[in-house]
Amino acid sequence: MSKHPNSLQINLEPANNERLANLCGQFDEHLRLMERRLGVEIAYRGNQFEIIGSERQVMAAGRLLTSLFEGTAREFLSPDQVHLALQDASIDDLLANDPEPERVIEIRTRHGVIRPRGANQQTYLRNVETHDINFGIGPAGTGKTYLAVASAVAALEREEVRRLILARPAVEAGEKLGFLPGDLAQKVDPYLRPLYDALYEMLGFERVAKLMERNVIEVAPLAYM
Repeated sequence: MSKHPNSLQINLEPANNERLANLCGQFDEHLRLMERRLGVEIAYRGNQFEIIGSERQVMAAGRLLTSLFEGTAREFLSPDQVHLALQDASIDDLLANDPEPERVIEIRTRHGVIRPRGANQQTYLRNVETHDINFGIGPAGTGKTYLAVASAVAALEREEVRRLILARPAVEAGEKLGFLPGDLAQKVDPYLRPLYDALYEMLGFERVAKLMERNVIEVAPLAYM
């Protein structure tokens, strides 16, 4: 890997055509995603890539391109995977003007380490860590519930809290639940599924069941009668 002012030359080895096609995507879709997100130009011939842009942008794109190419040895890349890689906090750190980026927050649970993707999730976790009350606003699938549950589980395992009460609206604003057969749990469980899924992933099914039996963890729907 040789570096020039505002330009980076990368030779990706091995020169495997299938892996290179996987990296670039259909009609170079993956490269165009990187160009738009990082503000660079990417040109290539075979396994030789040239990245042009500002120094920080070029370094971020070079690191990402190399990392994604390594991943092609194990899996088929999709545009969604490239998008998630572009949201990684380390990419934002490289693009930031501050030469000493803030500490990357990690949440450690028994079943692994959870790391934020991107600056917004990093800020969200930092606020959860330093404030008693937080409001997270964003579209579905951006990690609001998952990261909140992860923070709660980590606090419980560190014995910083004795009990968790996970509350969530039973339905979206403006909707009516109407008549549903069954008891309270059967009525609202489908709406609370994201909370259960996050708990099972971080603690395991059996441990969650035991903690809920002992009322250490309580899942409560809001605004339900």
